[in-house]
Amino acid sequence: MTSALSLLHDRARQLLDPVHYDYFAGGAGDEVAMGENERAFRRLALLPRVLCGNDTRDTAVTLLGDRAAGPVIVSPTAFHRLAHPVGERATARATAAAGTVLIASMASTMPIAEITAAARDVRPDAVVWFQLYLQPDHAVTTELVHRAEKAGCTALVVTVDSPVFGRRERDERNGFLDLPPGLAAENMRDLPGSPPGDTLDIAMSTALTWQDIRRLREATALPLVLKGILHPADARLAVAEGADAVMVSNHGGRQLDAAPATIDALPGIVEAVAGRVPVLLDGGVRRGSDAALALALGAAAVGVGRPVVWGLAAEGETGVRQVLDALGAELDHALALCGARRPGDLSRDQVVARGLGLAGGAPC
Repeated sequence: MTSALSLLHDRARQLLDPVHYDYFAGGAGDEVAMGENERAFRRLALLPRVLCGNDTRDTAVTLLGDRAAGPVIVSPTAFHRLAHPVGERATARATAAAGTVLIASMASTMPIAEITAAARDVRPDAVVWFQLYLQPDHAVTTELVHRAEKAGCTALVVTVDSPVFGRRERDERNGFLDLPPGLAAENMRDLPGSPPGDTLDIAMSTALTWQDIRRLREATALPLVLKGILHPADARLAVAEGADAVMVSNHGGRQLDAAPATIDALPGIVEAVAGRVPVLLDGGVRRGSDAALALALGAAAVGVGRPVVWGLAAEGETGVRQVLDALGAELDHALALCGARRPGDLSRDQVVARGLGLAGGAPC
């Protein structure tokens, strides 16, 4: 991690209830997938290009029609009020100030309308997407989609890697089964099938199929991002079923512990979609150079999750902004050293396994 991120993580660990720290920090099983997400980046190297005249650089990207100041966006993470009293409101304000995309979690401890309002109080054109778990009751899913639309979200990010909850052994040891009194997954309040004022539990279902994606596609005109794609065949199916983007993700190592690191899975997904839709990635991004590696391998943007939570827990809105600013500055620095003016200038032939070289390459 950057020195700034490392300091924020250390402070967050000191401030958080140890049970809540473990909830955010932990992964599934032996936490192999979680650790591999970071270690896999260390096994890769970037080959710089020189004398490219890139004295001015522009990190801005356009994602699904939304403009962001840079390709580092905020991935969905649940329960921000466990980390800081202001919760998702602080995260939204900091992300808007940084000019990037916030993917708000369906399991937020504030309703999506309040999150988008907080973001647009800072920047009227702030970009907020809504992360969604398809619910077994289609009426519940449809109501959640309508709330996201009404709140002004401009895309839906559908998490598809969770037919069941991951086995998170830290939470099991700690007996962390529910939120403390006064906190709830606010987007699940007053939904079809729940008593007035009550919240429904977020349900996972092994019965969900691609037919459910088709039903969702028919229910909304918002762009759909399918998050949790690791197999090239699923990437091809996602495109065929009308997804507007896919996100390579192993849920931060919180679902299948045997899953590969996301940066290792990325090239196969990029090849499978063959430029038909953008490919995003999250999992293990802790440096701007990590983002540069993913961009060079074909990602349009990368998401960060835990670092945002550490910034929030340590310094609230200021801490989240520090995380995003640090990663953005590091990415710009990597672009300068790699001969790139824009994120899209990075190329596959600039990525090698550490200890190996690569011949060839056209003039920049």
